[in-house]
Amino acid sequence: MQLWIGVYLPLLPLETFRPLWCDPGPHAVVDREQVLVMTREAARSGVRVGMRRGGVTAMAPDVILHERDPATEQAAFDSVAMTLLQYTPEVAQVEEASILLDVTASLSAFGGRLALCRRVRRSIDALGFTAQIGAAPTAQGAWLLAHASSRRRRAVRMSTLSRRLDALPFELLPPTRPYHELLEGIGCRTLGDLRKLPRAGLQRRTSKEVLAALDRAHGNAPELFDWIQTPAAFVAKLELPNRIDHAEALLFAARRLIVQMVGWLVAQQLAVSRFVLLLEHERGRAAVAPTAVEISLAEPAWHDEHLVRLLKERLGRIELTAPVIALGLSATQLAPMAPPTESLFAEPGGSPEDDSRLLELLTARLGADHVLSPAPVEDFRPELGNGWTAASAKKAPAANRVNNLPNNAPNDTPTTAAMPRPFWLLDKPIALLVRNHRPFYGSPLSMIGGPERIESGWWDGGLAMRDYFIAQGEDAACYWIYRERGRQEIQWFLHGLFA
Repeated sequence: MQLWIGVYLPLLPLETFRPLWCDPGPHAVVDREQVLVMTREAARSGVRVGMRRGGVTAMAPDVILHERDPATEQAAFDSVAMTLLQYTPEVAQVEEASILLDVTASLSAFGGRLALCRRVRRSIDALGFTAQIGAAPTAQGAWLLAHASSRRRRAVRMSTLSRRLDALPFELLPPTRPYHELLEGIGCRTLGDLRKLPRAGLQRRTSKEVLAALDRAHGNAPELFDWIQTPAAFVAKLELPNRIDHAEALLFAARRLIVQMVGWLVAQQLAVSRFVLLLEHERGRAAVAPTAVEISLAEPAWHDEHLVRLLKERLGRIELTAPVIALGLSATQLAPMAPPTESLFAEPGGSPEDDSRLLELLTARLGADHVLSPAPVEDFRPELGNGWTAASAKKAPAANRVNNLPNNAPNDTPTTAAMPRPFWLLDKPIALLVRNHRPFYGSPLSMIGGPERIESGWWDGGLAMRDYFIAQGEDAACYWIYRERGRQEIQWFLHGLFA
């Protein structure tokens, strides 16, 4: 079953000036000195489409007029199309602020046509735009239903589509508009009336394009489109309508950019592991260097809810040095999108992806320096073999200090330890007292494990000659201690504590 979704953005010229995060008010967009579109508040003041600028100023002086900006309008239109790529790669920009999506192959992936239409609407709402959405077995039919004023804008069968189209005003079909007076003069009101007219006479009095558009709408003629092409790299920018002084207030605008990035990622079958949000401040003579907010992920992701949640945590910890006037977003590190899991049952206690998301959330909230994971180094000396790195960093193979040894040094790559290692290794060993020939730490210590001899590091000037023991105090606490060899006097050190 063929299915198309048509998206019509009726307030696009207005919402490029007055995004949804701004306070509502009487606004209108003027094109060639005539009102093109206005807000409800402006309409209540008496402003109408086609009214001259002077008439608006005289009737409603409180209405804020904006000159139409085609470049900004096209950029907003492109952002919507980029976002919708996450639902299908076959997305086309067409006339009159409309977008067509061939979702035939996407229905099962998104839970059917109703769920997919709801997803499309939510994505456009997240960008701050108002949309009318239609669905039909033909692209021209979806376009017409999206532009219709009726609430019944979806049709699955061709018979249903024909009934819906026949009830629409014929002016919705763009090729008929130059012949409006002619068609009204012969009693034509709807597309159904238009279809009843003799084809040869209709073509002779109007044009071939009228019949071609009717045939495309009813599935009697082929439909060809130029699908939009995604750029090789994702870089997006958004000018803010007002200066913003608090970082948390930037989240709504930043979400618009993230939703666009998700559409690009899905179209490219990629996931992002690092992206940068650039906060731009004053320009010109009073220019302030932009603030870069870098987000690193433990595992590549492409879901907007997760990315927005990480960004929210980071923005909550930032103090702005100057007001923000624009945002920029770029995906700096990418990875192939991971295929779905092949396991039949869910992981008990959560999946590895859930663990990675928790680490990413903690890193965004606490900072990369406060969320660490073990990064062992291949060296027998415990103080050198024990390392830590940021949990959000990609896990690299353990560094091998032995690789840099001189030719005559032994390749003593560590193997499984002979004795258990303590949970807590001290940064610097503590020298212990010796009483009655026994090491003392709060109480005399008794040896319950060992010895384990470590003799390593002569090649780099850090020779360690030690015999390690597991010792226990009178309170049953266990310690990792060593006796240093090569000295005339026996000397003991505390190097670790067992949990």
